[in-house]
This record gives sequence, C-alpha cells and structure tokens, in this order.
Amino acid sequence: MKIISVANQKGGVGKTTTTINLAVALADLGKKVLILDLDPQGNASTGLGHLAPDRKLTLYDVLVDNEPLSKATVMTQVNNLCLVPSTTDLSSADIEMIEDKARVMRLKKALQDPILAKENFDYVFIDCPPSLSLLTVNAFVASDTVLVPLQSEFFALEGLSQLLLTIKDVRESLGSTLRVEGVLLTMFDRRNKLSQQVEKDARENLGGLVYEAIIPRNVRISEAPSYGQAAVHYDQYGKGARAYVSLAHEFLAGQK
Repeated sequence: MKIISVANQKGGVGKTTTTINLAVALADLGKKVLILDLDPQGNASTGLGHLAPDRKLTLYDVLVDNEPLSKATVMTQVNNLCLVPSTTDLSSADIEMIEDKARVMRLKKALQDPILAKENFDYVFIDCPPSLSLLTVNAFVASDTVLVPLQSEFFALEGLSQLLLTIKDVRESLGSTLRVEGVLLTMFDRRNKLSQQVEKDARENLGGLVYEAIIPRNVRISEAPSYGQAAVHYDQYGKGARAYVSLAHEFLAGQK
C-alpha cells in the first residue's frame, strides 16, 4: 500500500480535483484506491457524491477520538474506490491534538489499522488542506511521497519552495524517506505566454519531477464536482479527462 499526499499550501491550484481524478482513473485501470479527505472543507467527499448528511464517521473521529480508520471508510459510486470523508469539524483538530506529544503521528498510526490492511489497497491518496498545518504534517509523516499540483501562474514556483522545505524538515527530523512523487502543472492555458513560461521554469528547475501530462484550464473539470462525479467520468472524452487519464498512466509507469 503506497501512501501519497496531494499537497500545496496555496488554495485553488487543483489539489482536490487532482486527488479525485487521478484516484478514479487509477481505479478504472483496476487499482484499488482509498482517498482520505483531510481538508475540513470536505470537497473531495462532495466531489465523489458523498454529501455532508451521509458522513457518519469522518477523519475527525479518527484523529481526535481514535476511531478505527476502517470504521470510517465508505464505498463510493466508483468501483475499486473507497473514501474516508471529512467535515468542518476537522478544522478544530489542530487545536484538539496540540497537547499530544505524538500528535504528528496520529494519521500514520491510524493507517496501521489491521482491518484496513486486509482491504489490500494499492494506493492511498491524502487530500491535504491548503496550508502547512498540523494536519498537513500528519499527512506527510504518514506518506511515502508527495504529489504537488502547481498552478500555471506567476507566483507558483515561489510557493513551492516552502513546501519542499517542509518535506525536507519532515524527512530529517523523523528519519523519514518522504520524497516528491511528482509536480503536476494545472490550469494550463497554451495560448497564454505566462503558462508557457511557468512550464519552462518548472522543467528547468525541477527536471524529471515535472510530469509530462499537463492539466488544461477546462470548464468541464470545474463542472464535474457539482454532479458528484470526477471529470474523467463526467466528460470522459474531454481534454481535461484525457489529461488525467494520461497522468494515471504516467504515474503507474513511474511506480515500476
């Protein structure tokens, strides 16, 4: 079971969209996948059609009340894909865990649930909140790698440097082997010179860490969550959907 955090401390970069669509595309390819919705906004849960009134147990209960992760795991409408949802309760988890000396280890410990292990998930994707908070650090400590969506805009690479420093700190302070899985360019407009410049700068600075797959700015990707679907199902022949399917194949090729 490989655990991947999808993270960027900047909001609105396509983090949740990437989590949902990559996970669904991998599930369609026969991989068994689990999404942990670690964002108090709960957008990954909503985007998969799991509405707030249906969320009985959430990651808040797991992290704060020590409920088993397997007990909070629900099936989604997508074959091979499960979810641990979140609600706004999760926004207070940082404060409620603050007295615990092992607070950064809570999610890692939860993922060692023996009942969950029997499910034989191939991949766990953690949709991190848009901040470098205690929740995000919990995700990093529990993860093998971090996948970084990078919006094609002027300050994109500047924000990335702080994220990379946090990954380095986790690796050094906890003896972790955490590394960057890859950097994904999102909201890309090929007609825009700025997007092209961001791609050029990213590839020059980060080399092979930057995926060949690029996610275009696409209205169908934005529409899909309102129907409780991933874009790869909502508009499967659209440019956005095909880009995420290409990402899934590239991601799998990188696991070999």
